[in-house]
Amino acid sequence: MNLQQVTILGATGSIGASTLDVLRRHPEQFKLFAVSGHRNVTAMLAICREFSPQYAVMSDPDAAKALSKQLDNSDSVIVLSGEQALADISCDERTDIVMAAIVGAAGLLPTLAAIKADKRILLANKEALVMTGQLFVDALRASKATLMPVDSEHNAIFQCLPVSAQQKIGYCPLNELGVSHLLLTGSGGPFLQTPLSELSKVTPAQACKHPNWSMGQKISVDSATMMNKGLEYIEARWLFDTNQDQIEVVIHPQSVVHSMVQYIDGSVISQMGQPDMRTPIAYALSYPERITSGVKPLNFPALSNLEFNPVDYQRFPCLKLAIDACYQGQGATTALNAANEIAVAAFLNQQIKFTDIAVVNEQILSSLSTTDAPTLERVFEIDRQAREAAHAIIKQQRHVKRMY
Repeated sequence: MNLQQVTILGATGSIGASTLDVLRRHPEQFKLFAVSGHRNVTAMLAICREFSPQYAVMSDPDAAKALSKQLDNSDSVIVLSGEQALADISCDERTDIVMAAIVGAAGLLPTLAAIKADKRILLANKEALVMTGQLFVDALRASKATLMPVDSEHNAIFQCLPVSAQQKIGYCPLNELGVSHLLLTGSGGPFLQTPLSELSKVTPAQACKHPNWSMGQKISVDSATMMNKGLEYIEARWLFDTNQDQIEVVIHPQSVVHSMVQYIDGSVISQMGQPDMRTPIAYALSYPERITSGVKPLNFPALSNLEFNPVDYQRFPCLKLAIDACYQGQGATTALNAANEIAVAAFLNQQIKFTDIAVVNEQILSSLSTTDAPTLERVFEIDRQAREAAHAIIKQQRHVKRMY
């Protein structure tokens, strides 16, 4: 068996760490070809010394210089920086598999580069589909690339679909396959039972403490607002070519059932497992085979009651905003994603309250004309406008607070 050469975009994040753990268990199948990170030089240095990739790309130029200084000649790792370097390692002819795990809009261009280069793409960057939607699907369909969803919910749906649908990601004929609904499960995050009156007082540390999953700060806050589920809803709409009547979000606090597919005959097929990203990563790496992931199997007699509840949109307004934006047009989802990135960063920096995240997002959607985004250039223009507008709203909010 030939070694599969793997590139990990976002190697120093939580998805990157889980991917490295799976690779570590299967040195006979996978070789790390290239990695990327942002500023975490310490983590990247450890990765380079353990796995000896050919390339390490830091998006921050100063971090790239620091990494170069700490690597000696025996490490034989070429250190690069910048957006073009990310695209280059994604489409390098020696790369077989690209794990797209850069958080936010920064992961879009290298993911598209991997598609055009006909790679096997493990998609953990949901923003790529949220921002480009039809453009992304059209590029995928025009290529020979293989797309494997890595988000636990989309990976679960993928596993529950017929093989014929798995081979048509982006244009799955669900009605022809007897599929009635896709059921996206969400835990509800750390504030599922918190009184609504107290949500404005929660801290970044509390928001980042997810009850089930270990994730980065931005994704953890998105989970707390359920914007993460909103972005996943948009992503599912494009991955599985659904209409509005075919997707439903269900609160499932235990995070054991990762998602479900309901068929027209009344059958519901679910994918279950521990809340550990190594399971979907291992499946995406080895598909259609299965390999060990390091995740313990479920102990069914020890499971507590599994709960499933409807979504309270008063508690989770960001989720409602995302669902609405999904059907307003590509520009709306692009603007929402951009505004949310700015708002979450402001909350983490203690510039706005937790409940202000939804306020900023709603104001951006209601103030910008964002229905049309037929080209990448237009996508990036809407993204830029939304970020500038979100910064302005946050600045105005802080100014008003200082006055009082």
